Amino acid sequence: MEMNRLQKNHTLSSEFVILGFGDLAELQIFFFGLFLIMHLVTLAGHTTIVLLTLIDSCLQTPMYFFLRNLSTVEICYTLVIVPNMLANFLSRNQRMPFLGCALQMHFFVALGGAECFLLAVMAYDRFVAICKPLHYTLLITRTLCLQMLALACIGSFALSLTLTTLIFLLPFCQSHEINHFFCDIPAVLFLACSDTRANEIAVFLVCTLILLIPFLLILLSYGFIIAAVLRIRSAAGRSKAFSTCAGHLLVSLPHYGCAVFIYICPKSCYAPDQDKIVSLIYTNVTPMLYPMIYSLRNKEVKGALGRLLHSHSP
Repeated sequence: MEMNRLQKNHTLSSEFVILGFGDLAELQIFFFGLFLIMHLVTLAGHTTIVLLTLIDSCLQTPMYFFLRNLSTVEICYTLVIVPNMLANFLSRNQRMPFLGCALQMHFFVALGGAECFLLAVMAYDRFVAICKPLHYTLLITRTLCLQMLALACIGSFALSLTLTTLIFLLPFCQSHEINHFFCDIPAVLFLACSDTRANEIAVFLVCTLILLIPFLLILLSYGFIIAAVLRIRSAAGRSKAFSTCAGHLLVSLPHYGCAVFIYICPKSCYAPDQDKIVSLIYTNVTPMLYPMIYSLRNKEVKGALGRLLHSHSP
């Protein structure tokens, strides 16, 4: 009888309920409007970067190749999370099938991992450009760019598939209510009714590969970059070198900071309300700010945008 009861509960959990922000019912419409505007701004900003780096002849360098692909990943990343979140604001306790939840987690982790790898690759690109400028065209070839992009995508999707499979093989017989606005790793693991220590180790290992190692490589690259920039005698030269790296740093720090805060923690430390707030930042706020950071601090991007607007003006 006990086995039948567990099997029945496990069957019920095949359909998850996304609680979202149901405890703030009076603010649901306000949140819907606010995050809808942010989502549209995010899509418009990243789409603009993709178009500019595709059509403008001055933006055909490896740096903008990676920026274009980073924006493409960001568009897909937000589309995996935000539309469902917006729907949840309008219909509380949104139901999501077991397979749908697994797919959302898979693509969220895969695209987030691809972003982490691309940020590390962009740091390497800046390292070569500043520390080895005479060898830049020999080292950063189009073939290498394509290989690094393929490696980033294949590696992140493979790691995500492995992690998601391990998590969704667990029995979820305690509850089917996810106290989050999407199928995030800690929120789903919290519902498992079996020992999850092996899964937590898997999460830690994947996060080490996706988060910590790329972040350490970024820090290492910028350590060499700072040392090289400080050797530049002219103030104008130092300013130009720092300006080419500032946007990348401003993008990297909040992304890695939020992700490390959420995922490199044991299940016992899971705090749903705190995690939801931090998740709102890295799924809604930071993706919206990235195009602004790159466009406002980058003369080449602003110049390309000006040329595009001028060519279409009457």
